[in-house]
Amino acid sequence: MRMLSINVKLAFSLAFLLVLTACQQEKPDLLQFVNEVKARQQSDIPPLPVMKPYQSYSYTAMEMRDPFTRTVVEQLPEQVKEEQPLPDNGIKPDRHRVKELLESFSLADLQLMGTLEQGTLWALIRSPDGVIHRVKEGNFMGLNHGNILKITETELVLKEIVPEGNGRFIERETSVSVLDID
Repeated sequence: MRMLSINVKLAFSLAFLLVLTACQQEKPDLLQFVNEVKARQQSDIPPLPVMKPYQSYSYTAMEMRDPFTRTVVEQLPEQVKEEQPLPDNGIKPDRHRVKELLESFSLADLQLMGTLEQGTLWALIRSPDGVIHRVKEGNFMGLNHGNILKITETELVLKEIVPEGNGRFIERETSVSVLDID
């Protein structure tokens, strides 16, 4: 048994020596590649720029003239005269009306999915959160107080009250159509 153990040790030692000698062979292509890489001229990496310390700035020109308003000298002669306010046209949104859920989305974000007839014709509107809502003529939707005037199978017609400027409002008709998704 002892002789077998010595033979096994001798066999392992010889195998180990063979493996070591196999690793020591010259590899000319590897040596050539390493020499080429070492011979390349290395570019100098510029040092990191020195960061200037933060200096706070105190703005003291609050009492001065606003640079974005035109002075009298800069204005053209026809702009000097005061603009006459336009007469009130009587169009105003009802600020006391309780807003409906679909008035929190713009019309561009709402999709007309189709219609449903249950006594009256309902339009099925998908909001951006993926929920389908039922609306009928007289309901409101959109950010500009859009009152639904007419519902057809392919279109929803609304009357919006849009700000015109100078505190005035105008009415405009707009529509939301069914999107063809193929």
